[in-house]
Amino acid sequence: MYCKCGKEGFYFRRHSGEILCKKCFIRSIERTVFKTIKREKLFEPNDRIMVALSGGKDSLVLLHILNKIERKYGCELFAVTIDEGVSGYREEGINISKKITQSLGIEHHILTFKEHYGYTLEEICNIASSKGIKLLGCTFCGILRRRLINKAAIIFKATTVATGHNLDDEAQTILINLIRGDVSKMIRLGVKPIKQREGFIPRVKPLRYIPEKEIAVYAYLMGFPLYEKECPYVRASLRDEIRNILNDIENRHPGTKFSIVSAADKLSTLLKDHIGEVKYCIKCGNPSGKDICRTCEILSMIGINY
Repeated sequence: MYCKCGKEGFYFRRHSGEILCKKCFIRSIERTVFKTIKREKLFEPNDRIMVALSGGKDSLVLLHILNKIERKYGCELFAVTIDEGVSGYREEGINISKKITQSLGIEHHILTFKEHYGYTLEEICNIASSKGIKLLGCTFCGILRRRLINKAAIIFKATTVATGHNLDDEAQTILINLIRGDVSKMIRLGVKPIKQREGFIPRVKPLRYIPEKEIAVYAYLMGFPLYEKECPYVRASLRDEIRNILNDIENRHPGTKFSIVSAADKLSTLLKDHIGEVKYCIKCGNPSGKDICRTCEILSMIGINY
């Protein structure tokens, strides 16, 4: 099998039927990101873009591609890594993040749960368990990490936050919100925010239309160091179940994930005027869909003042 350029094929893209050599595969990934940025107008020339850099394959690929865009469009790029405090796991991502930012000459900051919340994620989970609170580690991690990313963006004066959410992540989140009956959250999903909220730095997802598998292949071809360990909390989450279900359906029906995300995009456009009014938390003052934000809510549950 041969690529359209005539070279020996390396990758078969099942949902489109394309056969690509290594060079054309790399170009196709970068071209998709560039087209997404241009079509959705994700960045402005004078933007100071903060990349949420975990050290995983998605954020590494995002940083690498945006580093090319920085030179092309004149944006300023820097990275922030959140250290949740998961011993035996998080250290690897932090070390990878340090190495990649140093090699690219990119400004890099590390913020920790311990410093900003007073406890590591492990300590928070232990406190919750001792109080009989049934929330999963992924719930605490997701909510508290999102808040700290926004805080970092404000501290370091970012105009935009870029995250490494890929096609699989988005399809999973859409189904999770649908299962939970949270239509409002589902229609707020998108490659960029539908509405701006004061106190919240806009987040964009340049990798949103690239499958996780293809990001992994791109990272491999680029020679990026990859995580060898899995987060100890991930297997207990609903997302992990949805991931397995979606992968099974995708294997039998290529293109399913694209269809799910495309449908959600259309719903967001149709229902954008039905998104609820933005409130501000009466405790911390941050943007919230309720009088008390989810961050303050879960911290109060376990007796942590924020």
